[in-house]
Amino acid sequence: MSKRLIPDTLMLEERAAHAINAMIGMADRDHNYIPFFAADLMHKPAFMTHGDWDYGSSHGRMIDGLILARHMSGEEFGKEVEERYRANLLSFFKEDGMSYRQINPTRNWEPNANLIDQRAVILSLTTWFMESGDPKVKEAADRHVAALKRIAIKERDVWYYPASEYKETGWPSNNAIQLRLAPDPAAFCGRLVMPLLKYHELTGNQDAYELCQFFTALIMERSGVFNQDGSFNDSLAYRSGHFHTRIGTLDAIARFGVYTGDAAMLAWVKKCYDWALTKCTNFGWTPGDLHEQAYEHETCSLVDLIATGITLAQSGYVEYWGTVERFLRNHLAESQLLDLDWVEEADDKSADIPANKSFYKVAERTRGSFAGYSAPNDFVCDVNEGRGHTNDLQICCLGSGTRGLFMGWSNTITEKKGTISVNFLLNRGSKWLDVSSYLPHEGKVVLDIHTDISRLQIRIPEWAGFTKIKFVRERNGEVMEGKGSEASSWVNKHFLLLGAAVAGEKITVTFPLSFRKTLENAVGQTFETEWRGDDVVNITPKGTKKPLYSGRQVFEEAPMRTGEYRRLDKEFVW
Repeated sequence: MSKRLIPDTLMLEERAAHAINAMIGMADRDHNYIPFFAADLMHKPAFMTHGDWDYGSSHGRMIDGLILARHMSGEEFGKEVEERYRANLLSFFKEDGMSYRQINPTRNWEPNANLIDQRAVILSLTTWFMESGDPKVKEAADRHVAALKRIAIKERDVWYYPASEYKETGWPSNNAIQLRLAPDPAAFCGRLVMPLLKYHELTGNQDAYELCQFFTALIMERSGVFNQDGSFNDSLAYRSGHFHTRIGTLDAIARFGVYTGDAAMLAWVKKCYDWALTKCTNFGWTPGDLHEQAYEHETCSLVDLIATGITLAQSGYVEYWGTVERFLRNHLAESQLLDLDWVEEADDKSADIPANKSFYKVAERTRGSFAGYSAPNDFVCDVNEGRGHTNDLQICCLGSGTRGLFMGWSNTITEKKGTISVNFLLNRGSKWLDVSSYLPHEGKVVLDIHTDISRLQIRIPEWAGFTKIKFVRERNGEVMEGKGSEASSWVNKHFLLLGAAVAGEKITVTFPLSFRKTLENAVGQTFETEWRGDDVVNITPKGTKKPLYSGRQVFEEAPMRTGEYRRLDKEFVW
């Protein structure tokens, strides 16, 4: 592809290429290419450690993330490591169809099929099959889904799992089943609905659909995970209202509501989602839970917020397009680790503990990863409250962060019944048109049209109003001007209707930027936040370890660079 001048602003596909570096780099080549789970970047030198999540969970997230990142970016490096991840994942299955954690030589872990892991397993098999159509992958996924159905405890109207771990000998206690001593339903059942539904959509697998149906009924009707007002049940038995598993469950049920045409289900999700937003900042920081981990934001939770918001926006709650764009531009982008000058690393493996810990080139190997736990203003969470400083990176957040990039990228431009919608004002290419975004420097977006479009619309941020919005259309040597104040210009509250567009046309939309300050509350702490449009450009107080938002540069005119956008004839839909 020929290069041209494009705005030097956020490009999610380039961020995906950076994420590949970390997904490949965190492989432990001295331990069967099993990826390290966590990293402590504050330690001198920094080190990575293995954990009991190393198996189905970590491998599943890495395979899913790598496939999506390669689809976005076109990057091919590290394929040999990815193949080891894929081979490892398949090796974790036992004859019963479940994915099992393995014995680690430095830990006293019992092999078990942990129910949290199974979500990442079926997620990766679904993406893998979507990419390849490989019959051996479908066979593994079908066996896995059949096992998930077989071991579920089935009552009249709901299914559930009575323990967090399943073993080859079965559930640990029939008494737990008889007394209905089910563990946290959101963590073990609710989140599974999301990949199971997509697998059903791809293959027609009926076991997957039944699991979705009865798990959704469990969550909404019987579990008590969510209170009547939409708030999260914060009792200890419900993991103190753990945000990642709750919002991940909302993502899953929103998708199921769309698939089944259940408007009441979507309204229920919206109620719970709106409550969750009251506990988060407007730029996307989320608490870890409502008690012990409240101060620890997981990138996983933010990506769940992004995915749920997109589904709600597609379903008619269009105000969430703006909410999600703020999350993408701010805490998702800021949570990706690209500058590691502050991290001290070792150049040899002399201090490594095999199958346990590595100090070797940690900064180089983790560049492109996402925050495991962060503060609103700092990549490192090192507060006096809660658990203090624990991990700076977790591989689950690397997989989730990459998926968050994909969800933003794949929903920037969408097509439905002949209408092309530009939903996020981010740089993005497609077979229909390219979007070049000059934000946050200028209130300007340029659309280069590649094919005739019968109906084109672009979302305008709420803060831009409509009286000063202008657009210029250049086609066949003619220039036409329009205004956002003209009659019949707006549809779906926030979309400027541009109508028909023709191949070769250039449309430049301009609007005034919003400069404002907000006070953002995060678990009893207040942060003064300066905004330029939808981008946070400064935050007070500043972080002390690896400050966020304090180094963002903005100019009156957007800087330009040579580049090109990726355009695919057929794209994955998740």
